[in-house]
Amino acid sequence: MSANGKPDAPPEGPQGAPREGLRERKRRETLRRITDAGIRLFIEKGHDATTLDDIAAAAGISRRTFFYYFKSKDDILLSLQSGLGDMIVAALRETPPDTRPLDAIRAAIVKVCATIPADDMIVIDRLMRSSPTVQARKQASYVQHEQALFEALRERWPDPQRETRLRLLAMLAVGAMRLASDTLSREGGKRPIIDLLHEAFDALEAEI
Repeated sequence: MSANGKPDAPPEGPQGAPREGLRERKRRETLRRITDAGIRLFIEKGHDATTLDDIAAAAGISRRTFFYYFKSKDDILLSLQSGLGDMIVAALRETPPDTRPLDAIRAAIVKVCATIPADDMIVIDRLMRSSPTVQARKQASYVQHEQALFEALRERWPDPQRETRLRLLAMLAVGAMRLASDTLSREGGKRPIIDLLHEAFDALEAEI
């Protein structure tokens, strides 16, 4: 409590950001440990052959703790997919205000995908393809990405007359990202994801 009777502000970290609390840090570390253990076992044993008990044991947690973080082993893979969408939306909001919508989306997707090692992207994609259930849910997640991108675009360009165009841009941008990702996996990482993304967006711009 401060001298003026108001609650003290949380301790600040670098650049004035609130410092992460012990509980939140432990939660994040446990989440990362479960995710890393799950991915490692999926690669070693295959998705279908890996059990929840395997993952819990490898992560050093109980089954009960596992279910606190994930509803199923499929959610480990899908959490990576949803996390990617959140990062792209955040990057989109950081683009300069005078950027064209399509250029802003391109820059955001390229920025985020450039931070992910190609080998990791290929492995995760192949793991998802190995499970029909996960693959179906992955396809459904693209609709969520489109909606999240559209809402971020509408937040930046709120003119109601642009809504249809912005929604189409969000759908096309996610399609370009999917095409680049599929090509990366099919070619085994022969070309960098950044080059594949620019190739897809260049093709998109040439047709609109």
